[in-house]
Amino acid sequence: MRAFIALAVVAAVFALDAVPLRAHSGPPFPIVSSQIAGGYKVSIWTDPDTTDDGAPAGQFWVVLETVDGKSTVPSGTQVRVEISPLDRSGSTQAGTAVPVNGAVDRQFVALLMDHEGPFGVRVTVDGSMGRAQVESTVDATYDARPPAGLIALYLFPFVAIGALWAKVLLRRRAATPGVRR
Repeated sequence: MRAFIALAVVAAVFALDAVPLRAHSGPPFPIVSSQIAGGYKVSIWTDPDTTDDGAPAGQFWVVLETVDGKSTVPSGTQVRVEISPLDRSGSTQAGTAVPVNGAVDRQFVALLMDHEGPFGVRVTVDGSMGRAQVESTVDATYDARPPAGLIALYLFPFVAIGALWAKVLLRRRAATPGVRR
């Protein structure tokens, strides 16, 4: 019985060590909120997922408002998003955002985030109201992989019940007279 428990503990330790903890798995969140740059108020929302297959899964939504809040963002206003790794050398990924449902004040672009870790984000807005630039950082993470702590938490009840069941069976076997050993 002790060997079984020791084996279960060793397996749990290896399972916890196999996958590092993740920081994000969920809906988009803001990394910049209503920052004034030039004639614009800029907000940046992101879902910074990284992929191994080369798919651009790092998603960025840029929300634009005018500083006065009364006029609308002119059509033809373009948004460019650039990301570059901060923890290692790597190429800068960039793309021009497109209006969401034709609304120039909400624009979207997806970029390749090829590894987990911190990325610098630079958004450049260019239009008839002038040019503006906003910078921030974000941590890219894998979206589809559950955190190792959750895996251990989910497995614990099954391992514990199995250990208790084995313990009860061994005690019953030892207490039953006439059972061959």
